[in-house]
Amino acid sequence: MVGYDPDAKCVSTLEAAAAGSAAGLVNRVLVSPLDVIKIRFQLQIEQLSSRNPLAKYHGILQAAQRIFREEGLVAFWKGHVPAQFLSVGYGAVQFMVFESLTKLVHNVTSYSARDSFVHFVCGGLAACTATVAVQPVDTLRTRFAAQGEPKIYHSLRHAVVTMYQTEGPWTFYRGLTPTIIAVFPYAGLQFSFYNILQQFSEWVLPAEGKQAGNVKNLVCGSCAGIISKTLTYPFDLFKKRLQVGGFEQARAAFGQVRIYKGLLDCVRQIMREEGPSGFFKGLSPSLLKAAVSTGLIFFWYELFCSLLCALKTTDVTKKKES
Repeated sequence: MVGYDPDAKCVSTLEAAAAGSAAGLVNRVLVSPLDVIKIRFQLQIEQLSSRNPLAKYHGILQAAQRIFREEGLVAFWKGHVPAQFLSVGYGAVQFMVFESLTKLVHNVTSYSARDSFVHFVCGGLAACTATVAVQPVDTLRTRFAAQGEPKIYHSLRHAVVTMYQTEGPWTFYRGLTPTIIAVFPYAGLQFSFYNILQQFSEWVLPAEGKQAGNVKNLVCGSCAGIISKTLTYPFDLFKKRLQVGGFEQARAAFGQVRIYKGLLDCVRQIMREEGPSGFFKGLSPSLLKAAVSTGLIFFWYELFCSLLCALKTTDVTKKKES
């Protein structure tokens, strides 16, 4: 169902956008706690270890307990409003562009729309388009998830006005360069590995096993998410570090802060002060989130597309009967 299928012309471009939005909305509610923990890990300068007395966070369970104790349950959904705008907008644009590009490739080239390489390229381009569209919201989400107590921003409107007045309009696009660099291979690998795993599962599973399609979609999506996230993770960390530039006063309660002049300076400082392992801070919650998030996003997208197809088929049947 993911990508244009000439043999099953069931979902239109707008319907793909609607399914992508719905999938993003449901998915965000479920994975937000993991996202908050991941961001806290990524922004921590100190080593993520219980042996470091200066480290505020050093493990997933410890971080979850500390956030809950210090900030309450709602802290796991900090920045949830901009995060929902992000997920809904990103899901809509990504799947709409992906369906359109795979259809275009099928119609104007000799490549098949079901080819894994086509899914890699189209998935990467779709994600880049979606990223540029929602980057300001992503920056807002990161600021909300990163701030401690007392809060610097009291509402979404307050954050937008304050950031615009004190840092200028380009602050909403902080971290865009590493994001674009990372998102193309990350999303491309997601879509291509999902396609490969789907084809592999169809080859391995007997015909009767294919009835468990929803479970298969979830497992294939989770595996694709783990593979793609591991290969592209450092760029996600660079993006988060750059997005909180100019926001240092709100980070004081979490430990040391750093000011980066750009992507290369960020890479150099992390390498010099934190070592190679610094590029993979927060990888464990990130992989957990990637497995859950990617698995669920493909699961929900396929499910919503199937529901739309079923509704259309029912309508056509009713019209024929009448």
